[in-house]
Amino acid sequence: MVANLIALAAAIGWIYLITARGGFWLSTERESEAPWPTTWVPVVAIIPARDEADGIGEAVLSLLRQNYPGPFSIVVVDDQSVDGTADVARRAAVAAGAVGRLTILSGAPLPEGWTGKLWAMKQGIDHAQQSSPTYLLFTDADIVYAGDALTKLVCRSQADGLVLNSRMVKLRCESFAERALIPAFIFFFQMLYPFAWVRHRDRATAAAAGGCMLARLDALRAAGGVEAIRGELIDDCALASAMKKQGAILLGLTERAGSTRAYPKIKDVRRMVVRSAYAQLGYSPLLLAGTVAGLTLIYIAPVLLALFGQGLAQMLGFFTWGAMAIVFQPTLRIYRVSPLWGLLLPAIALSYMAFTVDSAYQSVIGRGGLWKGRVQAKKTG
Repeated sequence: MVANLIALAAAIGWIYLITARGGFWLSTERESEAPWPTTWVPVVAIIPARDEADGIGEAVLSLLRQNYPGPFSIVVVDDQSVDGTADVARRAAVAAGAVGRLTILSGAPLPEGWTGKLWAMKQGIDHAQQSSPTYLLFTDADIVYAGDALTKLVCRSQADGLVLNSRMVKLRCESFAERALIPAFIFFFQMLYPFAWVRHRDRATAAAAGGCMLARLDALRAAGGVEAIRGELIDDCALASAMKKQGAILLGLTERAGSTRAYPKIKDVRRMVVRSAYAQLGYSPLLLAGTVAGLTLIYIAPVLLALFGQGLAQMLGFFTWGAMAIVFQPTLRIYRVSPLWGLLLPAIALSYMAFTVDSAYQSVIGRGGLWKGRVQAKKTG
């Protein structure tokens, strides 16, 4: 009887996710064509960079080669790097023949109460405001853009009156660790923040992808600037929440921009997730326990019941396992990996569960939010 109830609960959970969670699993929220505006407004890209010499050259070069018809410049905030990040960015500007469109700021020491990325963004915003841009493009030092990416972003923002237009860029998916875990990262993110819900003004759901966010400067000011979220580890979603109060926002998938950041081993993906997973739960042990229980019910129990259960419980276990494998397929196709990974989604979810528990542990021992040598989350008990 207990096994049947667990199997039924898991099946109902997946029926809800498939039918009533904004169609997240279909991955249909993508960029689309928009009419060209009558005028091309000024845009400034802001790149916070801390020890990003490996990727920032390619990122800056791709931005300087944008075909955007309006005024466009770049501000790199070198956040106390020790690997020559600023020099690499300068060489990229020379190679593009666009030295005059790149400004490199030496980041000031991190004040108490700020996370490193938001402090760097704040300094970039302060400098960018001197040229009165209409939009700020917040992007990361590992993001490379197709030549028309900025033009498409501005066209969509202008056509729809967006105050924030964000794109989930294509993440690197080459190593075994990346093929095993990166598509699921996108799948889980869409499940947590259904993109269709993000764009609806009548829903509270707000999210953005920090690697590519085009924000209206006037709306950002009205939202209180990044000062209002200065201590947030999950800064992109915090910014989206603040901006949605000012107007329409959009989050979608794109093939026009991609990350060059490599995750060659499982431990590299683990570090990425551990940095902010417990912050996502509000540093709450109760929510952590609920998350572990929920993941166990939704992902793990169906497999155990399918393999070791009997009768109705076993039948429902196979049904639910098959359903989750099927709904994972659109994301797997985006990343061009084998559809057989769908059958391993429960094991992948178990890995992410372990990463989340580890994130809580790191927070307890005072190493929460660790990034590039900085501990950015408060110690929790």
